[in-house]
Amino acid sequence: MSTLATEQPKLSFRNPPIRKFWFDNDDQAPQRSFEEERLHRQQRLAGAFRLFAQNGFAQGLAGHITARDPEWTDHFWVNPLGRHFGRMRVSDLLLVNRHGEIVVGEGPVNQAAFAIHAAIHEARPDVVAAAHTHSLYGKAWSTLGRKLDPLTQDSCAFYEDHALFDDFRGVVLDTTEGARIADALGSYKAVILKNHGILTASPSVEAAAWWYIALENACHTQLLAEAAGAPQPIPHDMADLTHQQIGRANGARHAFESLYEGLVEIEPELLD
Repeated sequence: MSTLATEQPKLSFRNPPIRKFWFDNDDQAPQRSFEEERLHRQQRLAGAFRLFAQNGFAQGLAGHITARDPEWTDHFWVNPLGRHFGRMRVSDLLLVNRHGEIVVGEGPVNQAAFAIHAAIHEARPDVVAAAHTHSLYGKAWSTLGRKLDPLTQDSCAFYEDHALFDDFRGVVLDTTEGARIADALGSYKAVILKNHGILTASPSVEAAAWWYIALENACHTQLLAEAAGAPQPIPHDMADLTHQQIGRANGARHAFESLYEGLVEIEPELLD
């Protein structure tokens, strides 16, 4: 999966067609060309890795976030295997095609990253980005083989909007296994991978990263609550209303940006 493409047509990023489109279906969002949107996604992707490192989500070689290329939509940008999240730069990112071949950048590619993310990007054309790491509380919660309850306002972002993949078969090394995860994810924003961890997917890099941070926090919260006693879930009607209020991608995007802006001020080299 980490071989360089030898016969893959070269993709030119110079003078791309200036086709404008709305970003994230937000009436207030700026219009961008393919080139502008590509750079935007790359910068947020590099920033997401660094924010994940700050949150303790970097676990050895495990973990990956991907961003679909806005022009070559069957290609996605991903982190190279072995590059620590806390040191990620835009120039480190790899562009991988649907065959697992590296089109831009130098590998190697994490085979599990390709197997999982290629399947998700193929199954969900609406998904721009997906995030998965082996974060502590997501892993701990995944061992229970349950979905989360609506215990807090924050956890309602995932109320009836996340799935459970309960058929662990070891490290995901081929796209058929990835397809099974994508099938379990369905149209939701997140999936709990039993005995493995958590994964989020969204129409923007920002939302995928923020939702991952928020889902990890929700797992942590419920673990603490159940350890302390018998938590009382929010009733369905109110949980559903709260989900509608706080579960949208634009809100997640703004939450991410508040972290990203401070990160760039302190670590501007991530944009290199």
